[in-house]
Amino acid sequence: MRSIPVRPVVAPVTAAERSDAARNRERLLLAARELIEQGGAAALTMDRLAEQAGVGKGTVFRRFGSRAGLMLTLLNDSEAAFQARFLFGPPPLGPGAPPLDRLIAFGAGRIAYVVEFGELVLAAGNASRGRFEVPAAALWDRHVEMLLREAGAESPEPWLMAGSLNATLDPERLLHLIREHGVTCERLAASWRELVTRVVTSAYGTR
Repeated sequence: MRSIPVRPVVAPVTAAERSDAARNRERLLLAARELIEQGGAAALTMDRLAEQAGVGKGTVFRRFGSRAGLMLTLLNDSEAAFQARFLFGPPPLGPGAPPLDRLIAFGAGRIAYVVEFGELVLAAGNASRGRFEVPAAALWDRHVEMLLREAGAESPEPWLMAGSLNATLDPERLLHLIREHGVTCERLAASWRELVTRVVTSAYGTR
């Protein structure tokens, strides 16, 4: 008589287990933020996070996959909030203002965002591949392209111009100007305003 293989019985995931997983995730994220506050993003390693949170290193990797995954998770809430502001929020950043005003507000908003979350943005970008293809970066480009088209941009290629404009908001560039050259956020925002105003008014003949 042939023996019938016995399949292991997998118990269903209970609500309590899901709740425990959510609490563990928040515990890890809290520990990660504490490490960043203490020593910057460079201080946040998977080993130190496991030690800070009192869990095994394997638990950290199972939760986030990699250091880049951890950084992106930390950025997720803040990035989602910023996206909601420029997609659905009040003008001039959100809908309802002229396209040039929205472009100006978008740049000022990104500059403020980088100042607040720059360490995480840099660490996430440097630790991951294809940082120019991540969904958030693609959304920024599409948003700026849309505003250029609304402002009357028929040619040259507005998608290419959008990428060029967003390159001036690169976190590494902005933080270098702030930290190494003492450029203030106000000066950066004023420079962005001048740039997009020139692009819109000279190239596309509209405000």
